[in-house]
Amino acid sequence: MPTFTKAAIKATFISLLNKKPLNKITVKEIVEECGINRNSFYYHFDDIPSLLEEILVEEADRFVATETDNNTSVYESLISVIDYASSNKSVIQHIYNSANRTTFDVYLNRICTHAIKSYFDKLEITKNIAEDDLDAMIMYYKCQLVGFIIDWLGGGMKYDLKIKMKRICELFEGSMESALDRCAKINV
Repeated sequence: MPTFTKAAIKATFISLLNKKPLNKITVKEIVEECGINRNSFYYHFDDIPSLLEEILVEEADRFVATETDNNTSVYESLISVIDYASSNKSVIQHIYNSANRTTFDVYLNRICTHAIKSYFDKLEITKNIAEDDLDAMIMYYKCQLVGFIIDWLGGGMKYDLKIKMKRICELFEGSMESALDRCAKINV
């Protein structure tokens, strides 16, 4: 029963977040919608920010565990994240525009870091690169991705990010590999 209750709280919260901003959602509203008492909510979560954080961590864990294993490009790694954000536009916008944005930023950075790192791990050339250089490269490209996504979110998600990201990847195709190759030559 506790697992069901916890899942119901999360589902109700997401449903409410689809309809209204995060700061307008109350514990009272969640428990009434779930048909549980306040103690049941507080048994599972300290407050609404802890509920949000658990949901974001679970989504990041799900992505990290499953989404990039067979992808051959950073773009392919991000498609499912972009699709998820596009299909949950209201939820994402309400979180992005809330006081809890820092929690969202941690989630976004983790996913983008994983996408870049997973792609780099598939490239043979990374074996010849110093760990500090590889970390710097991952950080650089992660920041690029986060910047693109933040720009999209800040603009209200009005354009198709998949199309933009695909074009960016086409325009800069080979640039990661070229930078990694330069790094490998320096470290030899």
